[in-house]
This record gives sequence, C-alpha cells and structure tokens, in this order.
Amino acid sequence: MGILIVGSLALDSVATPFHSVEEALGGSATYISISASYFSGPVNIVGVVGEDFPQRYIEMLESHNIDVSGLQVVQGGKTFRWSGKYHYDMNTRDTLLTELNVFEQFDPVIPDNLRKSRFVCLGNIDPVLQLKVLDQLEGDPFVVCDTMNYWIEGKQDELKKVLKRVNVLIINDSEARLLAHEPNLIKAAKMIRDMGPQTIIIKKGEHGALLFSEDVIFSAPAYPLEMINDPTGAGDSFAGGFIGYLFKTEDTSTGNIKKAVIYGSTMASFCVEDFSTKGLENLSYLRVQDRYREFLTMTRFDELD
Repeated sequence: MGILIVGSLALDSVATPFHSVEEALGGSATYISISASYFSGPVNIVGVVGEDFPQRYIEMLESHNIDVSGLQVVQGGKTFRWSGKYHYDMNTRDTLLTELNVFEQFDPVIPDNLRKSRFVCLGNIDPVLQLKVLDQLEGDPFVVCDTMNYWIEGKQDELKKVLKRVNVLIINDSEARLLAHEPNLIKAAKMIRDMGPQTIIIKKGEHGALLFSEDVIFSAPAYPLEMINDPTGAGDSFAGGFIGYLFKTEDTSTGNIKKAVIYGSTMASFCVEDFSTKGLENLSYLRVQDRYREFLTMTRFDELD
C-alpha cells in the first residue's frame, strides 16, 4: 500500500518578474504526489476537481504511478483557481485571485482500500477536513501535516485538534511564530511540540529548513540555485520528498528523518527551477540522488586542528 495524500488540485496563474503562466497545474496534493512518486509507488491522492480539469494533467499524474481513483470529479463544476504575482526578490508575493469553486464543498472520502495507509500526508486544507480524514483512517499511520496562516488565524481550535493526532508538522517561519505567539523559532518549536506533534519542520525559504524533535535541532540548507523561476509549490514538493523517503525506507527514526529533510529540500530545489510542476515532471531517481549527494558535499567539512 502506497502513500495517501489529501489536498487540493488547482489551476494556477502565476506571474514573476521574468515570466508568467496561465491556468497551469497546481495545488498541494499535486506537488506532494509528484515529488513523492520518485521514492515509492503507488502514490494515492484524494481531492476534487471540476469537469474543466484538463485530461492531460490526469494523464501526467498517472504516468508517475499516481493513483487518482480517489479524485472526485464534479460534473458541471469548476476547478479551484489561484492567481499570484511574485516580487523581484521572489520571497514575497501578492495573491490576486482565489476561486475555491468545487473545492469549497470538498468532503474527503477515503476509499476503503486506503484507510489502512501507513504513511499519510495532509496538505494545507481546512483543519475540519483534515480531522475528517484522520477519523476515517485505521491503524496507527505516520501522519505528516501542513497548514497555513489562514487556518492558524481562522480555525486555530480545530487546528490544535489536528496537531494532537499527527507525527510531523511542516510550516514556514512566519506561521510558526503566529501559531506559538513567539518570535523566537526555537521557543516557538518547543511550544508547538507541546501541542502534539513529535517533530516540527520549519521552512525558511531560500535559507533552508529547521528540524526540531526531542533533544534534536537540525539545520538544513537550501540548494543554491542561479535561477529561481517559480517558488509556487516548493513547500509541498518538500513535503512530498520528505514523506516519500520515509516511506521508501520504512524508517521514522530521528536520524532518518534528518535524511528525509535533505531529500525534501532536494525536491523543492527541482520544483522552483521551472513553472508549475514542470521542474518535477521529468526527473529520475538517479538525478534526485545526485543532487542529494551534492547537498552532502556542500554541508560536509573536516575539522581542523
């Protein structure tokens, strides 16, 4: 049984100072699943789209051994759409348009054959929906969860119920400060771990990521790139690489989670090299391994006398 991923599928219109795309493939479940597909198969997604969702995107997902049988297609409905414009530094963006469409009424139903999935990734959807997913799962799965400032501010009570039931929370630095009401990230991570998750990963964009678990703080760099074309989906690609490696190795020890963080950063670096999911679509596991080893080379040093 493969990884279960629950999240959004969207059509994104993205503009940067260098280029723009219209109605390109997007959504948290999309990026997570493609990224994870290089480590395991099948990857199973649960989400919702309208009848306007292009068939070529379905075929691309299936070509990556992604099972879309849990994908709801609403006849007569329109797919979730998002539009954003990035500033010159590519670290900040303005949201120009959000149209939830069929995603507004999304009610995740986990197929019977996936309810015993051992590895589950919850994209940054409404915590109420995340709870619905958790209530349908059987056994004791390893759950990785993402969220965003909108849910932290608007549905914090529901989010805290989710946090009591997940193993890993992946958020960015501003979200961590917002959730903990604490500017210091080390203190914030400790406070969030007290809410339930054993492990916290705080993404810092071009400055890498921080891993916090019991008595462990691990700092991972971001891969240095000469050109970043589109940061959209980088965090979800990180999550996909992270859970994909854990599933492949079936090892959730602290030492292996550190490796999974580096694989997450590896997949995020591929994502930002092109628009939409193009940077992820034509990779190979060998190429992923090569970049992973480059990460190791960059961070390894010999102690001098």
